[in-house]
Amino acid sequence: MTQSNSSRPAWIPTSDVVQHANLTELIQRSGFETFAELHRWSVSDPDGFWAGVIEDLSIDFETPPVAIRGSDDVTNPDWLPGAAFNIAASCLDHGDDAVAVVTGSPGGVIERTSIAELRGMIAAFAEGFRVAGFAQGDRIAIVMPMTVEAVVAYLGTIAAGGVVVSIADSFAPHEISTRLAITAPVAVVTQDIALRLGSVLPMYQKCVDADAQRCIVVQTGSHTTLRDGDWTWSNFLVRDAPFAPVMKPASSHTNILFSSGTTGDPKAIPWSQTTPIKAAMDGRFHQDIHEGDVVAWPTNLGWMMGPWLIYASLLNGATIALYQDAPTTRGFIEFVESASVTMLGVVPSIVAAWRTSGALASGDLTSVKAISSTGEASSPDDSSWLMHAAGDVPVIEYCGGTEIGGGYIAGSVLHPAIPSRFSGPTLGLDLVILDEDGAVADDGEVFLVPPSIGLSTELLNRDHEVEYFEGVPDTGTILRRHGDQIRRDGFGLLQALGRVDDTMNIGGIKVSSADLEDAIGGIDGVRELAAIASAPQDGGPARLVVFVVRDQRANLDLDAVRTEMQGRLRSRLNPLFRIHDVVAVAALPRTASNKVMRRSLRESYAG
Repeated sequence: MTQSNSSRPAWIPTSDVVQHANLTELIQRSGFETFAELHRWSVSDPDGFWAGVIEDLSIDFETPPVAIRGSDDVTNPDWLPGAAFNIAASCLDHGDDAVAVVTGSPGGVIERTSIAELRGMIAAFAEGFRVAGFAQGDRIAIVMPMTVEAVVAYLGTIAAGGVVVSIADSFAPHEISTRLAITAPVAVVTQDIALRLGSVLPMYQKCVDADAQRCIVVQTGSHTTLRDGDWTWSNFLVRDAPFAPVMKPASSHTNILFSSGTTGDPKAIPWSQTTPIKAAMDGRFHQDIHEGDVVAWPTNLGWMMGPWLIYASLLNGATIALYQDAPTTRGFIEFVESASVTMLGVVPSIVAAWRTSGALASGDLTSVKAISSTGEASSPDDSSWLMHAAGDVPVIEYCGGTEIGGGYIAGSVLHPAIPSRFSGPTLGLDLVILDEDGAVADDGEVFLVPPSIGLSTELLNRDHEVEYFEGVPDTGTILRRHGDQIRRDGFGLLQALGRVDDTMNIGGIKVSSADLEDAIGGIDGVRELAAIASAPQDGGPARLVVFVVRDQRANLDLDAVRTEMQGRLRSRLNPLFRIHDVVAVAALPRTASNKVMRRSLRESYAG
């Protein structure tokens, strides 16, 4: 068979890369010869596989588990029964002098925080949690950029026995308020303002407008006046407190994250103490993160890649690299070099911006050994360009979900890097692709084969069984719904084609069509509208397209409609969303039950 251009490798692993890879050591130690054999074992013997991962990550137990699984129920396996530990302790158990976090800003100043320094700050936050009168299980929301203080608040809350509520700093007050109402946190950690590309973003004021009960505010020098009852960051922390993390069961919640469903409020997804093990496993074996590496992935605690970055770095003995401005700039590229970043994470829109602006030139990324891409479908041309511009390093495609704790399909440094293609399922997980008739196919909806550490077992505001298992086709094996459309090509490679439901992925952010349409609805002259995500035919990130039906007597200026819709998105939902096109149609296609047929709209727009 002749290999098509779409399946042609842009990077092939060298013998040095293979020899150095964490995967190679695992394959040899487990007695296998190939990754395929290792993967088959990882899903056929989950107890054996995850026991080895826990040992590799040096998870610290006060009381060891009596088993890896306490139940044969694959939908609720009861991971690590009988264990008592605190996952924050395992993040901070390597050498005191090791660099935990390196930060940079547009001014070019690099600051490094050691493990000992980070541990002390986390202890101070955890003691502040206790002194404030908060109790184990209380929730602390974090609404701020990814900074050292954000990492401290995150791990400090968990060390104190609390639960983090992750809310993206880009959200408008209404969206912040919705998430606060679902989770009822006792306080919100934020900062007075944030600077991005020269603009001042009022972080604290957004939290006030969202009716946050109390705030803990990192002050950056803006002289913002706080409400009575709110704390400054420095007043909340209790200096010189001992590091004494609260030991809890494996199933204890550590983090509540959100993922948009097709209707209504966003799904509130709890992460337990075992979820970080999945994130760190992926980072160790798929992104090939080693002890002493430096990991940069522009993200935010409001998205799963924020917590993923903390765990995949620290549990593997690596350094977190954080840049305090937009990653699309030349300043970020210079930070990557100055911080000696070895594993660089991206979303495809960043890569497209680098290529267009010329921010990244050949020879700029000499320290980087691997790049990983997630959040949305990547453009094959941009991905291939990046591999060569970065000095012939692989781009490891990575796709997953908040309710997975990491990825379900990925590449690795042992596999040739083929632009916009995934080598297969991640370790510890398997998948089945089913067509519309429920038959196994090479193009259709993907379903996961449980169990795996990382997979959610509950939701705060939905019925977990209904959401992931009810109505799944009967194939003789228990399958878990995920909602992505996947295609397997003739070489066994996987390609992500977007969502099969009314949820879409715009700029790496999952959002429901209902939320989008609610934010932009009510414009004079527009009788009906429907939002879709349309992927370019040659692959790449999905673009937001809005179909509108005019009022009978209206004479719409579609450019003006698009401008007004964009303004509403910015103020009501998320300023990161961009409308690519507005299309006028005579009527929206509907099913017999009056549901809008968005698939028909996607097909007509692509045509």
